[in-house]
Amino acid sequence: MGAAQAGAATPLAPGTATSPSGAAGTSEPAPRGAPTRQRGARRGPADRGVDRDPGGVGQRPEAPWHPWPFSELLILVGAIGTIVGFAGGQPATLFAGLAAVVIGTLEFTIREHRSGYRSHSSLLAAVPTALVHGGIALGLFALGASGGVLVIAPLVIDVPLFWLLFRFLRSRFDDARRERVFALRRR
Repeated sequence: MGAAQAGAATPLAPGTATSPSGAAGTSEPAPRGAPTRQRGARRGPADRGVDRDPGGVGQRPEAPWHPWPFSELLILVGAIGTIVGFAGGQPATLFAGLAAVVIGTLEFTIREHRSGYRSHSSLLAAVPTALVHGGIALGLFALGASGGVLVIAPLVIDVPLFWLLFRFLRSRFDDARRERVFALRRR
């Protein structure tokens, strides 16, 4: 064990060790010479489970127009447009700003997701589900439905649609993540 690792470990209370699962409040006698940690002390990175998703793996994927930050600028301009539209009571500016923020956000989330850098399965499944929900609600409204029917009835389609999209997107991300990790290990 190196000096950096030894210094990073936080000591346990004398004579105790964390359980293999790391559950809080469980302790058992520590074998002689095992590292100890004081009660209430924070766990360091070495103490955390290895199955924790670290977020991004490797370098963030570059946009086709790299080095210009078009997506980030689109989000900034959209946020400014949203504020101006909301403050000035201009619905066209408000919706144009919101659309710019959504397009800029979707661009980099799709890029990160498809490259295996970071999973955005929930967000990417929620967007088409919300569009389908809105379309069904508008259709029901055109047919004369009112009240809770406009909200509750589309859920019959929304829940399975979201689940299917989420599962598909998550499996695509898992494949891309495996490829990304394998490529990083070859270097």
